Amino acid sequence: MLSADEIVRLQDRETESAHRPGSASGPTTASDWLAAVNSQHQANFELWHIEDEARAPGATDAQLASVKRRIDRTNQRRNDLAEDLDRLLLAWLEPRNLPIPAAPLNSESPGLIIDRLSILSLKLYHTREEAERDDAPAGHAQRNRDRLMILKAQRDDLAGCLDALWQQTLAGTRRFKLYRQLKMYNDPSLNPAIYTRTSGEQAR
Repeated sequence: MLSADEIVRLQDRETESAHRPGSASGPTTASDWLAAVNSQHQANFELWHIEDEARAPGATDAQLASVKRRIDRTNQRRNDLAEDLDRLLLAWLEPRNLPIPAAPLNSESPGLIIDRLSILSLKLYHTREEAERDDAPAGHAQRNRDRLMILKAQRDDLAGCLDALWQQTLAGTRRFKLYRQLKMYNDPSLNPAIYTRTSGEQAR
């Protein structure tokens, strides 16, 4: 069901394909699980590039406000999709009487780890891009080659942790649970910046 190597390869392939639309794409994901992993990664891809727009020099206040709203919507979708990954895994485990309720609880769920792996895939792509820039100042390429080594090591470590968690869950020696993010900023009934403004306008 879950293979960290398969997830990392999918994320890297989709990152490359999305940045270079003319490049050959990998095989279509063959399972609902990998399709869900890919959807979550695409949300991170969109969020990364929308956030870049917010940092563009010369952006007007109106443009920044529009970008901020897009960031909020996309970040909500990113978190919702990470939660969906955990739901799929728990649904697969349930008929197998897993996870074992008495097993030690892992502080981070697979969905949250996969989200972190997705971001690392994007960091690796863009850091490699910077390392290969022809117009970069002196020292820029080496700085980014050094960063690439760190990022690769961090991703290898994290992928290993994901595989270990899954194998331990299957063995009944570890468990995870769905951790709801319960974001408040997009909910008109929970964000006072929204509901106080709305109620004030209705009172007028």
